Amino acid sequence: MKSKTHNRILRSVIVYALLFLLAFVMLIPFVWMISASLKLNKDIFMIPYEWITKDPRWANYVDIWTKIPLATYALNTAKLTLIVTVLQILTSSFAAYAFAKLHFRGRNLLFLAYISTIAVPWQVYMVPQFMFMRRLGLADTHLAIIILQAFSAFGVFLMRQFYEGIPDSLCEAARIDGMSEYGIYAKIMLPLSKPALSTLTIFTFVNTWNDFLGPLIYLTTDSKKTLQIGIRMFISQYSAEYGLIMAASVISLIPVLIVFMSLQKYFVAGITTGAVKG
Repeated sequence: MKSKTHNRILRSVIVYALLFLLAFVMLIPFVWMISASLKLNKDIFMIPYEWITKDPRWANYVDIWTKIPLATYALNTAKLTLIVTVLQILTSSFAAYAFAKLHFRGRNLLFLAYISTIAVPWQVYMVPQFMFMRRLGLADTHLAIIILQAFSAFGVFLMRQFYEGIPDSLCEAARIDGMSEYGIYAKIMLPLSKPALSTLTIFTFVNTWNDFLGPLIYLTTDSKKTLQIGIRMFISQYSAEYGLIMAASVISLIPVLIVFMSLQKYFVAGITTGAVKG
């Protein structure tokens, strides 16, 4: 008995040690980014590397707002991210409810066809997609990015997997009481799907906030550009201001951390639900 207990404790110690080591390794790039954001270019790549600088250059966090219109880019990014996140939550949860709880002809075939688009990389169809948006007169507009990112096959899949775990008897009882499908969706399904909604919110927020290629293709006017494109402006043809790049990167990371920390208690539950049912 003592031997089994000892082995169990030893396994737990080894597992936690490996997890701690893995977490430490993953945090090194973030620590380096913060350290580099407080240095001059000439000090960033010094060998041996100085992790804690004796003379931190806090001016980097001031210069990033004056060298480029970073505030405008941040507001554009926040606008696009919030709108796309809200629209994806609405469209994904609404479509997922239909696929999970409504019975109509060709439901499974339509769902399979829609989900299969996940396997197609965006780079395959981004050129015809851009040409289509340009013909609609939406080139160089935020509306083009909002329309293209407002729908998510992954979001529908995630929400449907969660809705499949909710008993059909709840919906049937609501229908008997005279509640409409819209009422069931709004008053029963949405309140019960906080873990899945939180998970989808995190994924959508992070992907939209960090999107670089989409705004790079569609946005040409300087006042409409996003934060990720703005950070690239610190890179010139012959040099790069790495201290300013790292400072701007630290600033851009803060909203993502806030969203994740706010919704993390639902995150694991939402991921597990999407993985269990198939």
